[in-house]
Amino acid sequence: MSFGDEAMPEEERAFSEADAAEEAADAAAAAAASHGKGHPDGNGDGNGHGNGAAPSGALAEEADPREVLARERDEYLLALQRTQADFENYRKRVARLQDEQSARASSDLVDKLLPVLDTLDLAEAHLNESLEVTEDGKALRASRAMLMDILTKAGLERVDQAGVPFDPVVHDAVAQAEAQEGDDGRQLVDAVMRSGYRWKGQVLRPAMVRVRG
Repeated sequence: MSFGDEAMPEEERAFSEADAAEEAADAAAAAAASHGKGHPDGNGDGNGHGNGAAPSGALAEEADPREVLARERDEYLLALQRTQADFENYRKRVARLQDEQSARASSDLVDKLLPVLDTLDLAEAHLNESLEVTEDGKALRASRAMLMDILTKAGLERVDQAGVPFDPVVHDAVAQAEAQEGDDGRQLVDAVMRSGYRWKGQVLRPAMVRVRG
């Protein structure tokens, strides 16, 4: 046997061992890859599924559509109730302002009519002193009565009583007279020199009076 014939079996054994080692490495890598896909902590879900499947807990955490709709309905209802309350308060405020403006305007109008009433009062006093009342006098007296009736029904109150206790709120004392028996030390209205008026309970003009006592 030559040297070449003895060397051939050694080379064949070397190549066989190398092939076996490579096959063992490939088998180990395949086993590792298979273990990683099936492990619960890997990229799969423990049952061999891929990355496309969502975790089972995520579905349980999703809100129920009915609960979402109910919550939105309650929010819209609350917003509507607030808007309605704001509008109601606005409507009441506007109505109150309109009433105040109307009362102020009517009060100003009546205040401008007071000099006319004073003139009619003087004419009435002159007619009462006359022995004979003409047709013009009767018409003037009727006109004064009609005007006073309209204003009284609208809220005008005349302050022209004599002999009542003096009230600085509705009386303006411009003269003083001596006390009389029976006054008991009280200040009384002796005479009304110019009538005063209240408009819907508020003093529009105090009466000019002479006070005694």
